[in-house]
Amino acid sequence: MGGRGTLRIYLGAAPGVGKTFAMLGEGHRRLSRGTDVVVGFVETHGRRRTGEQVAGLEVVPRREAAYRGAAFTELDVDAVIARRPDVALIDELAHTNVPGSRNAKRWQDIDEILDAGIDVITTLNVQHLDSLNDVVERITGVPQRETVPDEVARRAEQIELVDMAPEALRRRMAHGNVYAPEKVDAALANYFRVGNLTALRELALLWVADRVDEGLARYRDQHGITRPWEARERIVVGLTGGPEGDTLIRRAARIAARAGRADLLAVHVGGSEGLSDSSSPGALARQRELIEGLGGSYHQVIGDDVATALLEFMRGVNATQVVLGSSRRRGWQFVLGPGVGATVARESGDIDVHLVTHEHVGRGRGLGPIAGSPLSVRRRAYGWALALLGPGLIAAVITLGDLRPGLDADVLLFLAITVGVALVGGLWPALAAAVIGFLLINWFFTPPVHTFTVSEPGNVLALTVFVAVAVAVSSVVDLAARRSRQAARANAEAETLGLLATSVLRGEQALPALLDRVRETFGVRSVALLERAGGGWTTVGATGARPVTDPDRAESTAQVSDAMVLALCGRVLPASDQRVLSAFASQAEAVLQWRRLAEEAARARRLAEGDRIRTALLAAVSHDLRTPLASIKAGVSSLRATDVEWGPADEAELLASIEESADRLDGLIGNLLDLSRLETGVVTPLIGPVALDEALPAALLGVPLDRVTVDVPESLVPVRADPGLLERALANVIENAVRHSGGPVLVTASELRAPGEPDRVEVRVADRGPGVPDRAKEHIFAPFQRLGDTPKGTGVGLGLAVARGFVEAMGGTLHPEDTPGGGLTMVFGLPPAAPGGPPGTPPGGAPAQGRPDPMGDHGGDLGGDRGGDRGGGPAAGPGRRDGEEKGETA
Repeated sequence: MGGRGTLRIYLGAAPGVGKTFAMLGEGHRRLSRGTDVVVGFVETHGRRRTGEQVAGLEVVPRREAAYRGAAFTELDVDAVIARRPDVALIDELAHTNVPGSRNAKRWQDIDEILDAGIDVITTLNVQHLDSLNDVVERITGVPQRETVPDEVARRAEQIELVDMAPEALRRRMAHGNVYAPEKVDAALANYFRVGNLTALRELALLWVADRVDEGLARYRDQHGITRPWEARERIVVGLTGGPEGDTLIRRAARIAARAGRADLLAVHVGGSEGLSDSSSPGALARQRELIEGLGGSYHQVIGDDVATALLEFMRGVNATQVVLGSSRRRGWQFVLGPGVGATVARESGDIDVHLVTHEHVGRGRGLGPIAGSPLSVRRRAYGWALALLGPGLIAAVITLGDLRPGLDADVLLFLAITVGVALVGGLWPALAAAVIGFLLINWFFTPPVHTFTVSEPGNVLALTVFVAVAVAVSSVVDLAARRSRQAARANAEAETLGLLATSVLRGEQALPALLDRVRETFGVRSVALLERAGGGWTTVGATGARPVTDPDRAESTAQVSDAMVLALCGRVLPASDQRVLSAFASQAEAVLQWRRLAEEAARARRLAEGDRIRTALLAAVSHDLRTPLASIKAGVSSLRATDVEWGPADEAELLASIEESADRLDGLIGNLLDLSRLETGVVTPLIGPVALDEALPAALLGVPLDRVTVDVPESLVPVRADPGLLERALANVIENAVRHSGGPVLVTASELRAPGEPDRVEVRVADRGPGVPDRAKEHIFAPFQRLGDTPKGTGVGLGLAVARGFVEAMGGTLHPEDTPGGGLTMVFGLPPAAPGGPPGTPPGGAPAQGRPDPMGDHGGDLGGDRGGDRGGGPAAGPGRRDGEEKGETA
């Protein structure tokens, strides 16, 4: 028994809905079909009907454990693994084991059993799911001490909801079918109130509906369905890297949840200055993990105007709603502009805007220069505008208003505007404001006015002190801003390097993710990892728009190794960024080495698989191929013997044996050659319209017609396929079904049309044999597959492998399903042919005459494999198709 077992969970909305009963019923159903089922642990809680369901099932003895002088029984993991059943029934997934047990929780015990290759069916109540535990406590008032991580439940291959109306469950309880009579009244008056049960039922339905959505998404992906089946919301949440981001993400997630299957996207607009951006790399990394953990996606865009960049992103992803936080700016900062939220709300058009309040509203954006950098183009522009207009405005107000507060007060007013200019625009605009203020004070307010002459020595001193103080204050303010900028930059570098180090410890090895982080950190357009190969450069990995293919065309580079370079486009990085970029380059080298080691390991695994196939082939040659050869040699030797007189009947029998063995040998060799061609990818099908009512008769040659029933409508559209490959695939599957069916084999075909789904024709080959366990359904298509509990067949285990290979080469699918009532159904999914061509006519060729020759048109791809084909070839003998897949793997 190889591989990991599968987990099936019966999920109940409340105790008493019948989870354990349903689990035991499933156990009986599988036992009746021949599956080896045992009861690992079932708690009947004294319920009579549940106890009756255990009867007839093998029960693995429990493990006894002592705790504080009392005896307890627990699931015996080692005993279940030693017994090695196909399926183990284990109740109460959320159960907490007795202290001192090997595992603290039963779900951990079950994980060990699954690792041993044993399927497990278990039960769980919705109140025990970790994500819903606190919600259930608020509804019912009853805390749940035993919980299961949601991820454990979500890993289950199947989750079946066991549901019951609240009134029906209360009737069950009143009849004594759930709890003992003395407990019923208290239970009905507390936990099992109608309101509680209704809320629990809704929680269970919503949680299971989420799993159904996941299954539907997988189905659409597997079937290549791209057209939407419903209108969906797309919700964008804008992140600044500030502390309010977590609140915004959770609010957006709740809006998305209420909207159904809504897409959730988080976007951060970074400035073009990269590490000088105002956001915290640590906060953004944490928020990225949060949004991805909630099923959303994280995006980074570059733009100096945050509102414009955000609006462009929203329109680009076809967003329907956007969630933004209320501004953290203080009141006076709104003089500089209306803010991102107000601008987005005004320009959003049809996109709904949610402005979410939070505890950081109005508290400012902190010291980050990064928000008030003297080197910011916008801040300098504001500073120069204030320097040029502010002093003149003050002079006009004092003069026109005839205020005349006195020279000392005038100097203080101009000094105040100079300090304001220093805060906004830095040193040089402040110096300009000081000079302009000095000239205006001298001209308008220093006697004699309207001249630059100063008559009183005291006024000269006042003006001199004004200039000196203005210059000193401007220098100090500018220096403080620069120091805060440097501190914030150092903090950003430290956070970035810390994140890089922790990503190594967490084992994050994806090269695209690393290159994305480089692009986001430094605010560049694209990043490429280039490696010198021969006389040029090859791209190992790249992200962003228009990455370069030559380091000479990049704005910034970092040496990864002697033959490898990290090339950045979008802006020239300052020397101060090189240290962090070098750390990224070292990590990129490590990631690349890890990836190449993983590729070498994969190649080694493929070589090992090839060795396994060669070993199996050797075994097949030594046994399955030698058996018909021995029969042929014995028959020929007998006929050539001169010391024995053979009658006509004896000669005919020997010749028939020789012919049958030759057919079987030809079939085995044909399948071996077909497999080798499929493995090397040299099968080139000639696709054209093929009528199934013409292909099926050819596939049925050599099969007892009384064992097969064919139901194919005459009006069925042709399929797009290669006639020869389709006939070979159908013949392999039908003969395999006939060999292992306990009754007639039914072959049906129908056309399926579903909204939003590609049209297809399904051919179903259903038998009534022993069936195949779910865990082995994919294994039967692997070459040389035999399970030890089936009789040896006459083939080498290639028939179904070749059949699937041929079908997939034609663009179709072949997968197994359970036959209702027992058995196995092989389902062919084939694309319908476009109308206009005669059925069975290959493109550019004449209509097929009689049975199509599958090898004649393949240009050597498969030529020569079949010899005489159905007429005395592989199809004539009972071993023609191998025929052992299902029998040897069932």
